[in-house]
Amino acid sequence: MRKLFSTIIFIAVATLTAAAQGQKGSGYPISQVPFTSVKLQQSTFWGQRLLAARDVTVPLAFSKCESEGRYKNFIQCQNPSPDYPPSGFSFDDTDVYKTIEGASYLMQTFPDKKLKAYIDSVLDFVGKAQEPDGYLYTPRTMNPWHPHEWAGDKRWASEEVLSHELYNLGHMVDAACAHFQATGSDKFLNIARRYADCVVREVGPNAGQACVVPGHQIAEMALARLYVLTGEKKYLDEAKFLLDYRGKTTIKNIYSQSDKPVVDQTEAWGHAVRAGYMYAGMADVAALTGDSAYLHAIDAICNNIISKKYYITGGVGARHDGEAFGADYELPNLTAYNETCAAISMVYLFQRMFLLHGDSKYIDCLERTLYNGVISGMSMDGGRFFYPNPLSSDGKYKFNADGNTTRQPWFGCACCPSNLCRFIPSVPGYIYAVKDNNVYVNLFMGNTADIDVAGKTVTLEQTTDYPWNGDITINVKKAQQRQFAMMIRVPEWVTAGPVPSDLYQYADGKRLGYTISVNGEKVEGSLVNGYCRIDRQWKKGDRVSIHFDMEPRVVEANKHVTADRGCIAIERGPLVYCAEGADNAGTDVHHVLMPQKPTFTIEEGKTIENTECQIANSQAKRFNVTALKTNATEVSLNSAGTITQRPTTVTLIPYYAWNHRGTGKMDVWFANSLRGLDD
Repeated sequence: MRKLFSTIIFIAVATLTAAAQGQKGSGYPISQVPFTSVKLQQSTFWGQRLLAARDVTVPLAFSKCESEGRYKNFIQCQNPSPDYPPSGFSFDDTDVYKTIEGASYLMQTFPDKKLKAYIDSVLDFVGKAQEPDGYLYTPRTMNPWHPHEWAGDKRWASEEVLSHELYNLGHMVDAACAHFQATGSDKFLNIARRYADCVVREVGPNAGQACVVPGHQIAEMALARLYVLTGEKKYLDEAKFLLDYRGKTTIKNIYSQSDKPVVDQTEAWGHAVRAGYMYAGMADVAALTGDSAYLHAIDAICNNIISKKYYITGGVGARHDGEAFGADYELPNLTAYNETCAAISMVYLFQRMFLLHGDSKYIDCLERTLYNGVISGMSMDGGRFFYPNPLSSDGKYKFNADGNTTRQPWFGCACCPSNLCRFIPSVPGYIYAVKDNNVYVNLFMGNTADIDVAGKTVTLEQTTDYPWNGDITINVKKAQQRQFAMMIRVPEWVTAGPVPSDLYQYADGKRLGYTISVNGEKVEGSLVNGYCRIDRQWKKGDRVSIHFDMEPRVVEANKHVTADRGCIAIERGPLVYCAEGADNAGTDVHHVLMPQKPTFTIEEGKTIENTECQIANSQAKRFNVTALKTNATEVSLNSAGTITQRPTTVTLIPYYAWNHRGTGKMDVWFANSLRGLDD
């Protein structure tokens, strides 16, 4: 297994500093190929997720913005009144912004004139809610005499606690940038820039400014994005201020990562979503400024997460109390929080770590989180949502927001549904990356992409049934730039272990392999940072064929993870598997004792009846997965107090697919010794 983090930090600093001093750009040594250049094939695994977002999630979110008063808040700002009682949460404005962001991403894949016109109509009253100086925060503006109880008596007064003024700015800017990229319209961008300019004027370290930092981070990476888009350095300076002054203002709280300066933080603590957004913002600022202290800090923090605070499903945030990271190796299963938003924040962080370091291990983690910790948060039909994502369920413990044990159609605090609404449609932007003449193939999804390589277009078409099998074909459809290196990620689940640390390891002794060929000729050579590098003169019609052995694997956790001692988990390819009561009638999945070396039968095309689906004409009322079957033992205690054992067959399904058939028992980790059952 490759070492988790490289020691070439000063080389990276020099590279980033040179990039920052050169022409305007992201600052990262590697550039993400934008979502606008990649189109997913509709019939594929991820194409179906985007269709669900288009047909169900985004329309649902827009309808909730109307029915739950989000639009009303903006409209009332046009004629403020002491008779308007601010309701809901101080961050409700972001539901509108995030939904527009998701819809903008979708319009690139699915052009829709009616949707574009609808968004324009929403932006009409969003813009009219803006105060003359650019301030846009409906919880205060609609009724400045009696603002929302979390807003404080004046602007920014409660920013470090509950007002979320800067959090709202962050989501607005992110959405406006996406809308501009997708449509070419600057209507939303101009609104967002006016609010950003207001923040630049009013929030900072100088006399007459409010010296505060965000109580809930995200403005930092949004302002960095706005700088990259516009070239106006004031936005980058403001992003850096919001990070630099953490731990130096009035509020010093580990919950919001403000207990100490960010450059002195070495491990993940506090509210997991806030933390993930802040770490991503630190990476952006580090890339754009070449700040070595920021780079050291995020390397240490990311190392801490992956090696001590990372669930096998790619989720983070062990504790319900504070929706927070726990201590090292604190990874309970039944009571795991693993907020969906926190998983999304990890995708942001891992992507940025890859762009900084060029090592595939970060994409390995991104993929794990994407296929397990993120999409488990949304039902296959796109209409129901998890807030937390536990790794065990007894059918009774009410882990979900609003005290439920199943996915819900919406929440009063709707951050997770609206975050999925914006994130899922953005997935095409994570597939490829470019550095000089190197084209990185990071994720395996059916798509067609037009990639800018040294100013010339390379068009790649990727065909695959991944994650159900490990066969991928990449066809070169156009090669204006003929000389380039295709960098194909070879997942660590093929070559080494589940994650790039000793937190989890394979315990079955298997050795998987892979083959890569170009036009039928096998490619030989060693991997470079986890990538097979194929440097050649490419031409239209060239075909790259990739095969990854994909077998069920047995995983053990580090001995320090007390919740998983004496237990094993099962995964196949990028997917973690679980046993759910719905597939195992007559067997208590909590009492399953797995053999030391289980063997598996693969069941392709297993149909899951989505009995929770309430969306008319949904294609996801029934969906297919690849299931696994294995022989095991059910251990129980009879009425006489004697332990009894009986042989049973256990069916496993992908973790993301659980809970589509109502409340019931579920487990990801299974005892393979009596100790595991005792624990």
